[in-house]
Amino acid sequence: MLLMPLARKPELALTLARSPAEIDAAQALRFEVFYDEMGAHADNEQLRTRRDRDRFDEVADHILVIDRSRGSGRIPAVVGCYRMLRRTVAARHGGFYTAGEFDLTVLSWRDDEIMELGRACVHRDYRSGAVMQLLWRGIAHYVEQFEIGILLGCASLPGADPDRLRPALTYLHERHLAPIELRPRALPERFVPMVSEPPCSVGAVRRAGHELPALLRAYLRAGGMVGDGAVLDSQFNTTDVCMVLPTDRIRQRYRRHYLRGDKVDESVAV
Repeated sequence: MLLMPLARKPELALTLARSPAEIDAAQALRFEVFYDEMGAHADNEQLRTRRDRDRFDEVADHILVIDRSRGSGRIPAVVGCYRMLRRTVAARHGGFYTAGEFDLTVLSWRDDEIMELGRACVHRDYRSGAVMQLLWRGIAHYVEQFEIGILLGCASLPGADPDRLRPALTYLHERHLAPIELRPRALPERFVPMVSEPPCSVGAVRRAGHELPALLRAYLRAGGMVGDGAVLDSQFNTTDVCMVLPTDRIRQRYRRHYLRGDKVDESVAV
């Protein structure tokens, strides 16, 4: 049984998706954020349904923040979401989404339970930080209860021009490269070098480190590391790196913040 921590704002509810309607609402939010706002390229079916869907949605867990003051009837107002897929589940259903971009063999020999995080987004009207903080608190409780040893996923830089992003990729490679025993590598046919000749200037690399997307910076601050090589994702108009975060590396201040003795809401137990 998984228990979700209570939200501090009474109108916000943190839950795991328990119905097709809740997953559908999350997919609608993902389309709005990834396609309408960020310029991802939709196919005809996605344009028709205005949903971001793939085969992993059916087997993953979806953690949601719902605004109970909005929505109507059986259509929940999902204002934030994450998708979580544990290795024990992925192994029965064709693997991880991340494996379509990165070779994860180096992690396959580990005994740890591994969980993939992805499809994170927050509605444009709720980006003050409260919704994302609530999602992370829920993920922290999920990690604790399922004894997750490693978190992984594709972390994205906006745009698919590796030359423009070279300072950021160089920063990640120089400052946050995972040790060899935890280092996935971009698939050979998709491999984009993170460093180049001539090298980027020290100043450009330093500036790029300060200008990374907020979500990527948050992963790094928590103790996250990156694999070797980047991948261009033409559908989502991003350049992806593989983020790896052993949960025993998560810094204590984050553990205290997200797992501090919160009450839990037994109405959202699963």
